[in-house]
Amino acid sequence: MKGFDTNLRLQASSLSPEFSNGFLPKRQGSVNNLKLRNCHSRSFSPTMLKLFSSTGSRAHHLTPAIRVGSRSVDSPLFKALSQLTGLNRRSTSLGHRAFFCSEPTDAASDSEAAAEAEAKAAESDSDGSDSKSSSAIVPTNPRPEDCLTVLALPVPHRPLFPGFYMPIYVKDPKVLAALQESRRRQAPYAGAFLLKDDPAADSSSSTDIEKNINELKGQNLLDRLHEVGTLAQISSIQGDQVILVGHRRLRITEMVSEEPLTVKVDHIKDKPFDMDDDVIKATSFEVISTLRDVLKTSSLWRDHVQTYTQHIGDFTYPRLADFGAAICGANRHQAQEVLEELDIHKRLRLTLELMKKEMEISKIQETIAKAIEEKISGEQRRYLLNEQLKAIKKELGVETDDKSALSAKFKERIEPNKEKIPPHVLQVIEEELTKLQLLEASSSEFNVTRNYLDWLTILPWGNYSDENFDVVRAQQILDEDHFGLSDVKERILEFIAVGRLRGTSQGKIICLSGPPGVGKTSIGRSIARALNRKFFRFSVGGLADVAEIKGHRRTYVGAMPGKMVQCLKNVGTANPLVLIDEIDKLGRGHAGDPASALLELLDPEQNANFLDHYLDVTIDLSKVLFVCTANVIDMIPNPLLDRMEVISIAGYITDEKVHIARDYLEKTARGDCGIKPEQVDVSDAALLSLIENYCREAGVRNLQKQIEKIYRKIALKLVREGVVPEEPAVASDPEEAEIVTKLDVESPENHVDEPKEETQTEKIAVEKVMIDESNLSDYVGKPVFHAEKIYEPTPVGVVMGLAWTSMGGSTLYIETTVVEEGEGKGGLNITGQLGDVMKESAQIAHTVARKIMLEKEPENQFFANSKLHLHVPAGATPKDGPSAGCTMITSLLSLAMKKPVKEDLAMTGEVTLTGRILPIGGVKEKTIAARRSQVKTIIFPEANRRDFEELAENVKEGLDVHFVDDYGKIFELAFGYDKQQD
Repeated sequence: MKGFDTNLRLQASSLSPEFSNGFLPKRQGSVNNLKLRNCHSRSFSPTMLKLFSSTGSRAHHLTPAIRVGSRSVDSPLFKALSQLTGLNRRSTSLGHRAFFCSEPTDAASDSEAAAEAEAKAAESDSDGSDSKSSSAIVPTNPRPEDCLTVLALPVPHRPLFPGFYMPIYVKDPKVLAALQESRRRQAPYAGAFLLKDDPAADSSSSTDIEKNINELKGQNLLDRLHEVGTLAQISSIQGDQVILVGHRRLRITEMVSEEPLTVKVDHIKDKPFDMDDDVIKATSFEVISTLRDVLKTSSLWRDHVQTYTQHIGDFTYPRLADFGAAICGANRHQAQEVLEELDIHKRLRLTLELMKKEMEISKIQETIAKAIEEKISGEQRRYLLNEQLKAIKKELGVETDDKSALSAKFKERIEPNKEKIPPHVLQVIEEELTKLQLLEASSSEFNVTRNYLDWLTILPWGNYSDENFDVVRAQQILDEDHFGLSDVKERILEFIAVGRLRGTSQGKIICLSGPPGVGKTSIGRSIARALNRKFFRFSVGGLADVAEIKGHRRTYVGAMPGKMVQCLKNVGTANPLVLIDEIDKLGRGHAGDPASALLELLDPEQNANFLDHYLDVTIDLSKVLFVCTANVIDMIPNPLLDRMEVISIAGYITDEKVHIARDYLEKTARGDCGIKPEQVDVSDAALLSLIENYCREAGVRNLQKQIEKIYRKIALKLVREGVVPEEPAVASDPEEAEIVTKLDVESPENHVDEPKEETQTEKIAVEKVMIDESNLSDYVGKPVFHAEKIYEPTPVGVVMGLAWTSMGGSTLYIETTVVEEGEGKGGLNITGQLGDVMKESAQIAHTVARKIMLEKEPENQFFANSKLHLHVPAGATPKDGPSAGCTMITSLLSLAMKKPVKEDLAMTGEVTLTGRILPIGGVKEKTIAARRSQVKTIIFPEANRRDFEELAENVKEGLDVHFVDDYGKIFELAFGYDKQQD
């Protein structure tokens, strides 16, 4: 089977970008004298593909020329090839020779290379037009098989196969001169050998590979070359570009010279094979079948090679294998493996594997392209249909454009309340609507105007909620949510009463001040419910930007109104209750002072015309009830504090905490944990111990956490004891688990299962969980606090005082002892981490005590001859304030007279140098602290009598309170108990 007596035109469907081989046919004088001329390159460049797509007018075709024999052979292989191509036997048009290059260089170099090759092809065509036969491989003397010593040229990307073209770039002047010399000596041959991978290099870019080739010389270059290569005829040399045509396979035997690298080679031939071998035939037909499938499925091949004619002559099994391996997108190593394989059957199998991979890639590519095309076409179709629908609706008057729709929406918003909208606001809205119609929808100003109108029209101008003027109902709602807080509740009821008498209500600014956890924030929501007003809360703790209050200017990108405008939009009414939380923790930064911005908001004389920077129109906030919360009012700026009505919430005493825990906290915690009331019993003693030993703070937040902790542990205990039965395994015969709670469970035998008609009820006896003082530590751990009364009875030189803290009130002891005695050694040392005010109070107390001793006992020289040490435990707690003056005097006098003070006595009050007692603060907190320490007698300044009388009766119950204005009365109360007993 030497060839076919016919011309075949092979129309390829497409080429993959990884193609590195092309065909470079020459104009033929006779169709019976064609030789295969192939061009090899690494990959298609977009410029070359465009060049070949546009050369149809110049009749340029990419055509392989293969020698055609003189005999007609109708072999099965030929029939398969004819069926693959589907073309006529004769070719009416043999195109001009065109250069095909896909070297991975820039588009300009590709275009120049193509133009140069085409010009040279035209010259060759004109020179050989009279010859009877010409081919891409020009006959030379000596013959190719006589070349045993050749220049070794490195090929960087893919090997050169026999019969294919490949352009390479030679940068070494010595190698280029040697190639030109070979052409002049009529021996234009060189060896093309694939370059091995550099193990030391990580980069695989084309520029780095070219650079590495130019740096390799002599033995280093030889070590990097594959042993098997291709004898290549030097077709042309244009500058540093050399076009090679592959002839036959070579094998390097030894190096002859280093610069330029010249090697001795052996011409290797394929192993003998049987032309009629069925396995070889079947493999070759499978290669042809796979090639046909690839050409059908690969749109890329079909798009770029469909117009080019390919003629196949002298087609043999080795050439089929080389042809398939050369045109497929295999990598360099796989292509080199095909080049080195001399067994024809194995070479065909390798080619078949590469073609199968190419077909799979083509199928995946087609699937991806089809999916993307369907998606794009669907979106385009939907877009076109929507545009047509809009046009139809617009013609019928069913739908207007975007601007008209927006204007209609804004007008629809303001139409119901048009009479309530202030005239200046209505004028701005009308102007902005007119401006909106004149703006293009794509402009940025259009979006700004649209957002501005959206805010203006959505605000509740003149819309007020119906308020509740029923005092009894309001009292009931407030009592449902909170226990105590009588001052706050009374003030809200007064507000409601005034509103009922006037027929309308006005906004007020109320500030609730007190320690954490006393219910300042939660009472705000209850007040809103009692008044039937909408509720809005925002925290200003750490707020440092004035724009959060006053809004941004509309000129800024992303501008927004302030919190009050956002509040009115959210609640939908113009008279909500606004809770401003943590007002004592306002920040101050580079963006202004928010406290100053709140002056306008919280001023009853100014907030009727509150101006937001974003809206730029005044808003009436006079109907808004503002409730502010703070822990310490000393942190609030005085101008802002002056605008608010302060209501102090001192905290809760033990009895109030017990009521709150029993009626509110325990019910909430039990419901959150899913526990029924009959399953748990928490005694009053347990609650009292929990409050006294774990939760002494003024609020109840920590108490709530501890109660929740108890109920979580109870829930875990109930689940472990099997209170929650598992669901039955058989759905047809369900069983119900019923929890039987028993106060006294004597024995398990007392429980008897009673069968029913169809189902049997499973009853699980669970003992009620009892929480008392004895087992409380099992649920909440060891006590945190211990008894504040550490002396029983009080020794000489020790007196109990009363102090105020941010967590409420507490008791503290003043201790005095003698350090050293001696004539003229009188003095006083002070410890206990005291502040400056308290240190001054100690000095005043020492002076007053010496004066009193001189009056009472002139002969007593204790203070003049004794060095004293005054200490206030606990030493780690900072302490300051003037209210411990009378306590310090009493402690010093007790030590001087060596007489303890009256039992269960506590006092507080500031003392002057003349012995006058000045008023103090925190009367309620100090009274609560005294009750907690089981103090029965309390001494307060006379000026605080009114504060004590305002306390609840349960707070004052059982206390013997004395009010004094001079220390002489304290002296009688503290040390005159002997006379009182007489």
